[in-house]
Amino acid sequence: MPEYLVFRLYGPLASWGGIAVGEYRPAEPSPTKSAILGLVGAALGVRRDDAVAQAQLRRDYLVASIVHGGGTLLRDYHTAQVAPERAKKRYWRFATRREELSVPRDELNTILSTREYFCDALYTVCLRAATADPIYSLAEIAEGLRHPAFVPYLGRKSCPVALPFQPQVVAGSTLREALEAVTFHDRDLLRSRPGGKPEERAIGMLYWEGDEETGFAAEARYTKPRRDLPIDRMKWQFIERDEHAARIEIPVGVQ
Repeated sequence: MPEYLVFRLYGPLASWGGIAVGEYRPAEPSPTKSAILGLVGAALGVRRDDAVAQAQLRRDYLVASIVHGGGTLLRDYHTAQVAPERAKKRYWRFATRREELSVPRDELNTILSTREYFCDALYTVCLRAATADPIYSLAEIAEGLRHPAFVPYLGRKSCPVALPFQPQVVAGSTLREALEAVTFHDRDLLRSRPGGKPEERAIGMLYWEGDEETGFAAEARYTKPRRDLPIDRMKWQFIERDEHAARIEIPVGVQ
């Protein structure tokens, strides 16, 4: 019976970046695969410039997520100072924001952007090995999420995690069976969040990849391409993958 790693994502702000052109930086309603793999890599201490390990993370795992409540959309207007491209070539590769702003003041430019966030959104993430010999076992990833090597965040560094991940490795013949075997201990705490109504029949959106049946009685199912599969973390390049989506009744243990 296949194993699944299930964990929780919750914070006051979350931002899952979509395709960004120019100054508009949209947030998507469900976690991107790049964000989930980035969070897992950070927990395990995998650096962005480790191309081999990053490629194995991309190849070795399939992801699924439940959006319990989409949260409240927040748009934030930003201005920021940046060094021009010629300064980056003239001086050095900037390792920190402080280094970037240390170039002569008259060479700094100002950029404008509108960035989107979701407030009080709650997600359950499920990870499954896609190969027989993944780079890390699900138990190793669970331990990394309990004691992360690098600080994890929900899409952007300005979006801290507000609750423990509570990672659990469970077995199930389908995704639904695995989720039914999980129990999170933050249900009472999350009752007061906007949209948190555990006394009602809990309906959410399920997003997943792969051809296996999920075991859910899915409503309004559809499949679409999503450009969120990272091929180069340093150059910030992504390719498309197929992602399925459907409305489901959320199992009691993960409500």
